[in-house]
Amino acid sequence: MAKERSPGFKLGMTVLIGALLAIPLFMVYALVWDRQSQSETARASVAEGWGGPQMLAGPVMVIPYRQQSVETVTENGRETSRAVTIERELLLAPVTNTASVDVEPERRTKSIYETVVYEARVKGKARFALPEDLERFGVNPEELMLDRAEIRVGISDARGLLADNALAMAGKALPLRPGKGLGATNGSGFFAFADWSENAGAPVDVAYRFGVRGNGQLMLIPDGEATDWTVRSHWPHPSFAGQFLPNSRRVTDKGFSARYKISNLALGRAIVQLPQPGEQVGAGAQMAQIDLIEPVNFYSQVDRAVKYGFLFIGFTFLAFLMFDIIAGARVAAAEYLLTGAGLILFFVLLLAFAEIIGFTLAYLLASGAIIGLISAYSAAVLGSAKRAGFIAGLLLGLYALLYVLLNLEAYSLLIGSVLLFVALAAVMYVTRRVDWSGLGKREEAAGSA
Repeated sequence: MAKERSPGFKLGMTVLIGALLAIPLFMVYALVWDRQSQSETARASVAEGWGGPQMLAGPVMVIPYRQQSVETVTENGRETSRAVTIERELLLAPVTNTASVDVEPERRTKSIYETVVYEARVKGKARFALPEDLERFGVNPEELMLDRAEIRVGISDARGLLADNALAMAGKALPLRPGKGLGATNGSGFFAFADWSENAGAPVDVAYRFGVRGNGQLMLIPDGEATDWTVRSHWPHPSFAGQFLPNSRRVTDKGFSARYKISNLALGRAIVQLPQPGEQVGAGAQMAQIDLIEPVNFYSQVDRAVKYGFLFIGFTFLAFLMFDIIAGARVAAAEYLLTGAGLILFFVLLLAFAEIIGFTLAYLLASGAIIGLISAYSAAVLGSAKRAGFIAGLLLGLYALLYVLLNLEAYSLLIGSVLLFVALAAVMYVTRRVDWSGLGKREEAAGSA
């Protein structure tokens, strides 16, 4: 007959087996990361021919001008100074820029992976006017070459440009040309030649219309004395980010609308800029950003669920240990290992099903399968259907609690810590008479005061 082990030995064996199960648990964690990486790769391939996250800037008027400068040269060993005329560019932001942006989202799939792409239609009007104090910037208005002005619009990924784009100055349509975007979009975009000399530099209105395809994010860069944007979409789950948040917004299950009103005082720069040759003006500019997010990212939920794996292993093993020590049901090391393997398999099933049927249904299916499996096995291990019913109730409570924790992220630490406190208190109470160094229960000392 095998010698009965002390409760302390059984506790140490249980802890050791639980520690060994950390290895497959970490492998499941790595599996979640790998599947998420594959998902991101698939989404990137979908967006590759569509257009990436789009950043829109402009319109901005670019006006060449002549500037006199003095340079010193050495000729025949003598230094001489001479006046030269160089050509530079003046970047003029609009006095007002009012635009509406309509974003039409669309879900695209590749294999079992899904991503959100969009088409954004931009329509607006900008008013340009030379400032009265232009000479304060070191520019003589008479040196402006208004007949060679250009209107530039920046688009970070010009591959996403749609057809039916237009730009008109003072009601006159201007032919669009590729390239020559703005510094904020690394020179990507389009432009048009605009002869402003016909108006002698008088205030002029520029109407523009263009469409772009993109995915994930839409970023708008304000540039002007007063910017007024209105963004609308049927997507019900926007996330507003960037340096500028909307002044007003409305989000419903049918979509959202947001309005931005931004002054150049908030931008911290004048409407006139004089870049040095080769300088990219606007790089790293402040922006308003709208993300078309998925309401639930099941990969992050599965990732968080795996981190609670030790909670499931610990509580289930603790129940087995209590039945072993107090109720006399002998549980072998192999039975602990098989039970732990079943608990870890839950996370693999959850991940596999979630990729096909969504997180909630996957959670119900995986948890139901594991509760049934371990409960049936516990009936044989613990020798009692009643004890197996206790294990089933324990697992049901743990899975229900985990689902709550995953959906109440802000309070997960509070709920988890309170639960652990209650569990520790219960174990202390149940094992208060156990002699951990020997066999059986510790008898209450007679004649205690």
